[in-house]
Amino acid sequence: MVYNNLKALIKGIRSCKTVADERVLIQQESAAIRASFRDEDTYARHNNIAKLLYIHMLGSPAHFGQIECLKLVASPRFADKRLGYLGIMLLLDEKQEVLTLVTNSLKNDMNHSNMYAVGLALCTFANIASEEMSRDLANEIEKLLGSSNTYIRKKAALCALRVIKKVPELTDHFTTKAKNLLTDRNHGVLLSSITLITEMCQTDPAVLDEFRNAVPLLVRNLKSLVTTGYSPEHDVSGITDPFLQVKILRLLRLLGKGDEQASDTMNDILAQVATNTDSTKNVGNSILYETVLTVLEIQADSGLRVMAINILGKFLSNRDNNIRYVALNTLNKVVSMDTNAVLRHRNTILDCLRDGDISIRRRALELSYALINEQNVRVLVRELSAFLEVADDEFKLGMTTQVCLAAERFAPSKRWHIDTVLRVLKLAGNFVREEVLSAFIRLVAHTPELQAYTASRLYTALKADISQESLTLAATWIIGEYSEVVLEGGLVLEDGENVQKSVTDTELVDLLLSILDSPYANYLTRQYVLSAITKMASRPTTSTAQQERISDVLTSYTTSPELEIQQRAIEYASLFNLGELREGVLERMPPPELKATVMGVVSENKPVGSTDTTNLLGDEPVSPTNGNATSNDQELFGGGSPSPAPNGAPSQRSTIDDILGLFGPGPTASPAPHMGAPSPAPGPSLFDAVSSSSSPPPSLFATSTSPPPSQPAPAPSLPRLASYTAYDKNQLKITLTPQTSAAKPGIVLIQARFQVTGGGAAENVTFQAAVPKSQQLQMMAMSNQTVSPGSIETQQMRVVAPPGSNVRLRLRIAYSMGGSNVQDQVDFAGFPPGLTGSA
Repeated sequence: MVYNNLKALIKGIRSCKTVADERVLIQQESAAIRASFRDEDTYARHNNIAKLLYIHMLGSPAHFGQIECLKLVASPRFADKRLGYLGIMLLLDEKQEVLTLVTNSLKNDMNHSNMYAVGLALCTFANIASEEMSRDLANEIEKLLGSSNTYIRKKAALCALRVIKKVPELTDHFTTKAKNLLTDRNHGVLLSSITLITEMCQTDPAVLDEFRNAVPLLVRNLKSLVTTGYSPEHDVSGITDPFLQVKILRLLRLLGKGDEQASDTMNDILAQVATNTDSTKNVGNSILYETVLTVLEIQADSGLRVMAINILGKFLSNRDNNIRYVALNTLNKVVSMDTNAVLRHRNTILDCLRDGDISIRRRALELSYALINEQNVRVLVRELSAFLEVADDEFKLGMTTQVCLAAERFAPSKRWHIDTVLRVLKLAGNFVREEVLSAFIRLVAHTPELQAYTASRLYTALKADISQESLTLAATWIIGEYSEVVLEGGLVLEDGENVQKSVTDTELVDLLLSILDSPYANYLTRQYVLSAITKMASRPTTSTAQQERISDVLTSYTTSPELEIQQRAIEYASLFNLGELREGVLERMPPPELKATVMGVVSENKPVGSTDTTNLLGDEPVSPTNGNATSNDQELFGGGSPSPAPNGAPSQRSTIDDILGLFGPGPTASPAPHMGAPSPAPGPSLFDAVSSSSSPPPSLFATSTSPPPSQPAPAPSLPRLASYTAYDKNQLKITLTPQTSAAKPGIVLIQARFQVTGGGAAENVTFQAAVPKSQQLQMMAMSNQTVSPGSIETQQMRVVAPPGSNVRLRLRIAYSMGGSNVQDQVDFAGFPPGLTGSA
């Protein structure tokens, strides 16, 4: 059955009971339409194209009607033209070869006497124009931009936008006409012309200077929109043409960025928009949000910036989740501009941690981390710890790392630092990174005043809960290492007073052995427990009965099916027959070497807190972990002095010793690094490498054959190291932190820190450096070649330069970001003079 018109076809398709019936009907109708096209029935063509477009909308093939659409466009009747152009827009795209046949029809209709026919041609061009068509019809579009008809000018501006997107080099053709359109009183023309100018400024930065002269005109247009009374034609929820206001604000943001004069011109109107716009409705909030973005982007005065941040703070109390999310997201970006202004809304931000929307909680957490400083660290860490108790598991790993990092950077005392990490271990011990645990153990080892307090707190916590893995590991390590402190002095309360009730060795051994039998025990915890009880057995405070009990436990594990456990048990059991040698092997470990953190902060510079506030340890630079040196001098400087590569093991060891000894005595030549006297070192790093050829990690299983010598005299603390930005482009920031020693002029240790400033990760980062011929350079490997958002990666360099000379670097950076590769090269000479000492 053939349907005579579109209405009958729609009715027939809707009456089909199954998809198969519908498919058959469409196939029959398509065949009938094809036959009609072959008959060249002029009168039926309009109906057939209408039916064919409906079939196309249902997803069936309709490409055979493309040429018939062109025939309709050539018709003198407006109704035929309208349907023909609609068919072209639906059935054709810019990749179709048939499109070349449309160019002539468009050119003819752009010069048509009927403005609606011109509008049809412009609308079609704006939707399907290809690069070739844009070049052919650019002159026609430019001519129509000067038309006296506002309807045509509006559509021509949008066509010009299409031309610029397809052929950016044609931007200059439309600059003059676009400026003239800004004086138009018609809102539709203004809206389309501002959209065109915005695209022109983004496409060609050279156009920006030409349009900065139009800032007063844009300000006048915006002011008329803000101050005008009720206009029924443009009113949306009581606000006059919010769409045009938003477009003007976006263009002002582009024109004011980096230009102080343009920014001064728009300061007053931005303040007026911010104060006069109604924030009770979504329309007003959209304008306020664009105003805030504009204020934060341009060279606005500080008062206006504070007002913008206050508007974002007001958004946080809005009941609409979308508005709160947008506010938190924007505050995350501007917190570095004016931290104090954002801190005024701290309580509101913390309230967002309890929001039901997980995305809002995540953004509030990120903002809370950025707000922590030395003044508010106690309050914010307490709030974050309270949230950690009820947070989803997916948040806990990041939260434990961030809270412990904040404690390391801003802790008022070591006592508070230890209490904070203990609270984290108790609340989320199953979500703590190995680096956090390692740094905590190093901190305790270097704080003898608080070892009894820490061991007591861990004993109490472990007795209450053995389900948290990191808490179990930390408690096992500390109790095994410092059991005699607890047994001799008893438990220590939080206020530092001794408890009357003492702890027996039986209770300590019972607690450690209960871990072995618990359902939470795993491969790692069993290793820690065996080592801890072995150490306890070697202490004079442990009774003979408990030593025999420990010996029996070790003997039972000599047949364990786990190879590592079996090996440890056999070795530890054999130590019981070695008499005095056992005490030497299992004596208390010397404090491990500590390094500066990724943030350049050493927590050992903090006072102890509740006991002696004397800082026992001084600063010391980061020691490289590899003697391999790389030099790119010849490649980058064109024939420089290459740094010497290590030649064999003795040379490599010598290089490491030189680097380690830059800022004080290095490790003595001994069979094992831990057997020498530990040099004074700074506090534990939260992200230190767990293993290092020159600084072994704190391991319960390491041995020593002689008692450790006493700690050396306290070293004076160095001032906080200054960092210098060497590279900040393409969403990657690199800072360089130099360290020098007056005892060794001409030698500079440099730590490069890498972090991304955008939302994507920088992958396969390659960082090369070179120095002039008179200097030598050694580089260590980068900590991680993938720099994720929120993380900081490091790389160590050592420069040897003539005393009195300035350190100059040529840096080559290569990485991939968001699927695109970035390669750049910069020269850096930003270090202060005199860094290498005096000549």
